Formats: sequence, structure tokens, C-alpha cells
Amino acid sequence: MKKTLLLLCAAGCMAACANRSSREAEMDKFVNRLMSQMTLEEKIGQLHLPTVGFDVTGPRMSGAVEQKIKDGQIGGVFNIYTPAAVRKLQEMAVTQTRLHIPLLFGYDVIHGHRTIYPIPLGLSATWDTELIQRIAAAVADEATADGLHWTFSPMVDIARDPRWGRVSEGAGEDPYLGAEIAKACVRGYEQGDLSKQNTLLSCIKHFALYGAAEAGRDYNTTDMSRLRMYNEYLPPYKAAVEAGASSIMTSFNEIDGVPATGNRWLLTDLLRRQWGFKGFVVTDYTAIAEMENHGVGDRARVAELAANAGADMDMVSEYFIDELPALVKAGRVKETTINDACRRILEAKYKLGLFDDPYRGITEERAAAQIMNAGKLALSKEAAVKSFVLLKNDRQTLPLDASKKIAFIGPLVKDQRNLIGNWSAAGDWQQAVSLWSALENKFAKNQSAKNAFLYAKGCNLIDDDALRDKLNRNGGEITPDSRSPQQLLAEAVQTARRADVVVAVLGEPFGMSGEAASRTDICLPAQQLALLKALKETGKPVVLALMNGRPLTLTWEHDHLDAILETWYAGTRAGDALADVLFGDANPSGKITMTFPRHVGQIPIYYNHKNTGRPFNDNEKYTSKYLDASNDPLYPFGHGLSYTQFTYSAVQLSDSTLTDGGSITASVTLTNSGSRAGEEVVQLYIRDKVGSITRPVKELKGFQKAALQPGESREITFMLTTEDLKFYNANLHWTAEPGEFWVFVGGDSATENKATFTLK
Repeated sequence: MKKTLLLLCAAGCMAACANRSSREAEMDKFVNRLMSQMTLEEKIGQLHLPTVGFDVTGPRMSGAVEQKIKDGQIGGVFNIYTPAAVRKLQEMAVTQTRLHIPLLFGYDVIHGHRTIYPIPLGLSATWDTELIQRIAAAVADEATADGLHWTFSPMVDIARDPRWGRVSEGAGEDPYLGAEIAKACVRGYEQGDLSKQNTLLSCIKHFALYGAAEAGRDYNTTDMSRLRMYNEYLPPYKAAVEAGASSIMTSFNEIDGVPATGNRWLLTDLLRRQWGFKGFVVTDYTAIAEMENHGVGDRARVAELAANAGADMDMVSEYFIDELPALVKAGRVKETTINDACRRILEAKYKLGLFDDPYRGITEERAAAQIMNAGKLALSKEAAVKSFVLLKNDRQTLPLDASKKIAFIGPLVKDQRNLIGNWSAAGDWQQAVSLWSALENKFAKNQSAKNAFLYAKGCNLIDDDALRDKLNRNGGEITPDSRSPQQLLAEAVQTARRADVVVAVLGEPFGMSGEAASRTDICLPAQQLALLKALKETGKPVVLALMNGRPLTLTWEHDHLDAILETWYAGTRAGDALADVLFGDANPSGKITMTFPRHVGQIPIYYNHKNTGRPFNDNEKYTSKYLDASNDPLYPFGHGLSYTQFTYSAVQLSDSTLTDGGSITASVTLTNSGSRAGEEVVQLYIRDKVGSITRPVKELKGFQKAALQPGESREITFMLTTEDLKFYNANLHWTAEPGEFWVFVGGDSATENKATFTLK
């Protein structure tokens, strides 16, 4: 029977390979025939990606853009969606051009299209790759129904500096978790078959190392060794390529002194030759033009650098269509380079089925059925609940007791605008459910509870006029209250005194995180902290519910408040999710994926750092430490509490020795020792005690999410092989070295629950 199954599997694999080879042969034949009819200018036109806006009347574009479409000078457009708008431009491309080549339509679908899910940093806090893959598939379903083919997501940059605003778009500081989430996103968007009408081209960004921008300042330079690149920053990009990502976006930073968009080692030697990437490379917004500011050449020179490096598609700058014809004529760029880039774009369109159906099933009926339907809204709420992280909960302040008088205080209690966060381009914040609305709905039949809920705004989101004006110039939509800050604060204090417990809902305006939103000080705005201090002085228990896009410095809040719940920007159903978690109808299970520092002076701070020759010892003067603060973070990577308690047994290993080609099992018994059902993210870390190069003090190598009833115990088992112990050595060889290893299993990266084995 076993032999028969093996033969059947082998036959199935052979058939699949044969079908794939047949499809690729058909694609090659089609693309070869099409390219044989194309002029050089038409090939270069496929490499041009402008932005086109639109409104209720349809696409808004200049006559020059319209003419370029008709002349075959545009390969795709972005920032346009809806069946009507997409159909109008696509019809122009396939009926009014010489070769009838369809356009690609892309958009920044980052954490949802119309239905908005938690920001990616929040989604990563779920540690639930199956959920993340389901969300990516739902996003693709909705976005394609609205006319899109391509999303500029996921962002897989490793980020260890929370001052950088774009940490909100990624999965945090760890390469292993980042790689797992990258794979889940790619598989969800593309589903292994782009011919399906509900799949999107994924785009891995920003290639590469963008999350290491110096000083946490967006667009800033990056400089690191190849060892750090290969071991710490490149793994998520590589994992996404191996998962089948169809496109990659270049980053704005330089690498080894060469801007990424013009870096041949990065885009050709590493990406294509070492990793075998077969898709196409698109630049970030005007990245080719910006190379002039980097100081590597004029218009013609930077276009030449980008094309020869391996950039296939020029987003917005128009340097390719303006400069490449002359560069080819002068012999500075080979026509074969243009052919290769054009082929990759055409292949993507072929795989999407656009040559067979340029409109790819976009209809008003499909859009109406898929956009913000009940299933997607339910998924948005599920994701929000699972993304919340309980940072602190003294004396079981949470969950709330609905029979008590509760004061909900803060500018975000009734707010909708900020709930969907940054990079929610097509999301309608007016469709988002505020916490106050959710409470009214949740307790609609419990009039006594509703009557016991009190509200006060307490303060403005921002009282700094200059900062508010800066945010509003970029769509912040922050309107100060007509009352003075003193009046708002006095009302809040009076309201708190009437309550049994206070819930303060505070955080960053959405414009204070995301792209171009770096901060030198990542604490709560001053007037919000003043509100918290005034509420604390009432003597009432105070719960802080945070809405923000990055780790914050919460040292005072942690030392003085009773409970802290991190909710990020949780999306369309944020209020419903928050109401359920606050009152215990859902138990928070999220774990942070970026370390929360005590002070900005600790940044960059991350769990998987290297040791020093003088490791921290507070009793010795000449060791690695700060004089004025603890070395430890406020909350370590992987931290997150629950309304129940989980206890771990000692780590058990199946053997004390691991041989090459073999495996070893690490296990713990996890017990729900509390009184509520809950989920725990069990995390496994290793430490390579001695290496030919220095190794991190801990490295995440596995995680599992376990749901347990009160009193229930379960054995949690991880299998380790030599592959899990490998790293890039000084010669950039992927290898595992014999020696002693520690295995840690626990609820966060600070766990000391360990066992030891030896690799022979």
C-alpha cells in the first residue's frame, strides 16, 4: 500500500511538473511572438509605471498620460481602482494601441483594501501565520473585485528602531518570524496560481535593508556588514522569494555606498543569481530620479545604473522612457537588458490571464458581492481581537465588570478616523466602528450597564499647534476641541471621580506613524500623559487602551497604571474587538514582535543581540550598561499576558546529542493554571554557545499557539534539525558548527527555561 501511494505521489508530481512546463512553453511562445512585433520604444514603455488619480467622474490624467497609453508607452498604472475606472483605462490600452497589450493595475493594499485589518505590526502580534494567510487571501479577493492586479505588499523589512515610522508596516525585529509571515502573505495573495481571478501579484519590499535606516529616520542611509545582512536582515526577503513572490520593490537606502535601485550586486548577483528570483523588480516611488540626490550621476547615468543593475520597472520618475532609447543607441545599456525587463513584465500579465481577459472578471456585481461583505468584516474583527497585547494587568483589573460604573475617557473613545491607521488608502474610516458605538451596540439590551458608562474627551490628540498643522497638511484631519485644554481635563477628572474604574483610550494620531513619520521621542503626546497623571490622582483604577503604530516608551504608564492593553490601529472592526476584550468576551493572546524600550536612549534595542566581552553586570563598573537606567527593555520581544495564567514545565530533550541529518525533540508541558480559557504563544529559542563568528544570545526557531481550557495541560513539542542551527559563517557559507547549544522554551524571549544538547 505504501509503495502504491509513493508511486501515485510521484506520478502526481510528474504530471504537475509536466503541466507547468507545458504552460511555461506556451507562455514563452506567446511572449516571443509578441516581442518580435514590438519596437524598442514599446518595450521600454512596458517598463513605465505612472500614477493616475481618479474621482467619482473616473480617471484623472493629463493628455500626455493618455497619449502615452495609446502609444504603448505605459506598462501599468497605480492608484486607480473600481471596475468602472479600471475598465475605462484598460479598454484604451487594448483597443486603441498598436499591439493591444493590457495594463497592470497596482495599489498600496497594505492591511486591507476596503475592509481594513490591523496594521501589519499588529497582525504580526497574533503569531498566527494561518490567520495572516487567510487575511491576505481575503484582501486579494476584495482588491481584485475592485479591478486590481497587484499589491505593493508585504513589507518584510527587519526593524529594530521604533523611531522609524514604517515599523507599523512590518513584522518587527525577528528574521525567523518575519520570514514565516512573509511566506504566509505571498501564499495568501498569490495562492500558487495567478490565473485565478481572485489572486494578486505580491510585491516584496523594500529590497533591501530599509528597516535599518540610520537614526530611525525615513529614507536615510544604511550600512552593515554582509554577515549581518545574510544572518539578520535578508532572511524574510529570501523566504518570500522561495514562497513564489512575483515582484520585488527596491528600497530608498544605499547598500555598500550604492543606492539599492542601482545596485547590481543586490538586484542581479544576489536576487537573481544566488536566489533564483524569476519575477520582476519595480522601483519605489521616483527612486531612480532620487539617485541624483544620492550623488551617483545625472539623469542619463542613474537610468543607466538602474537598468543595468536589474530594475525592470520605473515607478513614476519617467527616466526609463526618457533616457533608455538614447542609452541603448549609445551602447551604454544593451537591448538584451531591455528585452529581459520587458519579458518579465509581459510574463506577469500572461500569468494573470490578462491577454485572455484584460478585464479579468471585474464587474460591478462581483465588487458589490465581495467588498466589505459579512465574512470579511468578521475576519477583520477576529484579527483585531487576536492582535491585541495585554502588556500589564495588576490585580486582574481587566476584564471589566459591566455592573460597575465605568468612565471611558480620551480623544479616541469616539474616534473613527484613526482606527484604520496609516496605509489604509482605499479604506473608508467612516465605516470603522468606534469603541463608543461598539459599547452602545454591545449593551443595547442592558440599559443599566449603558447608563453606568460615562464619557469625557479629556484632551485633544495633539495640542502642539505646529505638529498638528504639519500632520494636517498631509491629511491628518485633526480638529482641536473648542474647549480649552484646562476645561477638557477638568471635565475628565470630574467624570473619573464618579466612576469605579477608568478606561483611558489614548495613542498616536495615525499620521504620527507610517511613511515619513519618524519620531525622536516615542512617548505619548504631552497632554495625554498629563491626562493620565490627573486620572491617576483620583485614586481610581486606571486602564490604558493604546492605539498606535509603533512601540512606545511607557515607563511612567507601566509604573503607575493598573492595566495596559496595546490595540495598535486595529481596522474597520476595531471598536467591536476592543469592547469584547475589555469585558472579557474575548481573551487577549497577542505577543509583541518588537521590543518596547524604557527610554529612547536604549534604541536600537532587540532581543537577539550579540554578547560583549564585558556582559552586563550591575555589580561591576566596567561592564556594558547604562548608568541612569536599566539595561532591560520595558517589555521584551514575545511578551504578552492573558486573562488566565499559563505555567511551563522544565524543557525536556529527547536526546543530549544531535547528529548531522538527525533530529532532536524539545518539549514542555503547558498548563492553563487560571480560571479562563485562553491561548498562549509558546516560543522556542536557541543559543549557539561557541561559534567561528559571534552568535546572538538567543534566536527564535519555532513557535506554536495553543488554546487551553482552565486546568488543561498539553505537551508542546518542537523538532530541531541541523538546518535549524545553521547560519552564514565568515565565508558566507550556510553551515552548522559542532558544539553546545541551549534550548529555551517559554512565553517570551526573556525566558530562562532551558536545556542543553550537543551537535556532533
